[in-house]
Amino acid sequence: MINRNLLDILVCPVTKSKLYYNQESNELISLPARLAYQIKDDIPIMLESEAREINSEEYEKFKELFKK
Repeated sequence: MINRNLLDILVCPVTKSKLYYNQESNELISLPARLAYQIKDDIPIMLESEAREINSEEYEKFKELFKK
């Protein structure tokens, strides 16, 4: 679980947009960049080269979940 205060100040390094925490995969999600950043040992890995691309199905799921 990521610290809420940390989540409030972190932004996507690519788009500078808000990040959303996906507890299921323990990742930070950037909807505009369609990237997922891993969290290892409670440390977000905020490198574009280490991020996972979000496919269309995941994007739609996350958009519904996070844009409520």
